[in-house]
Amino acid sequence: MRKWTVLLVMVVFIIEYVVYAWVGQRIGVGKTIFLTLATSILGGLMVQFEGRKVLESARGQMNNGQLPGRTVVDGLCILIGGLLLLIPGFVTDAIGFTMVFPLTRPLYKLWLVKWVAKKMKDGSITFFRR
Repeated sequence: MRKWTVLLVMVVFIIEYVVYAWVGQRIGVGKTIFLTLATSILGGLMVQFEGRKVLESARGQMNNGQLPGRTVVDGLCILIGGLLLLIPGFVTDAIGFTMVFPLTRPLYKLWLVKWVAKKMKDGSITFFRR
């Protein structure tokens, strides 16, 4: 698992570097840095707004005696998307925005639910009930 993680980090770093250099050559260094800062600020605002909506939805479901399963998956997508938006680069920002944006988030939710279900079947993730 560690080998794959190190490899993934290296590949993401190389892709981000190449894209960053390409964008810098096309629009200039100053505009590239500005664009990087602007996407980080906009992403932070989106994460804050969407996170509040998901938190309120989860509270409402728990107050009604329901388990907020799908809402927790939404929150996890927003958390991962927010972390990706903190990494400077355009590729991670694009993925992060699609994870935070409500219209594209279901693509990731479907994959995440399938992944968790597979891990629960394999016994990698243990689920406890009270």
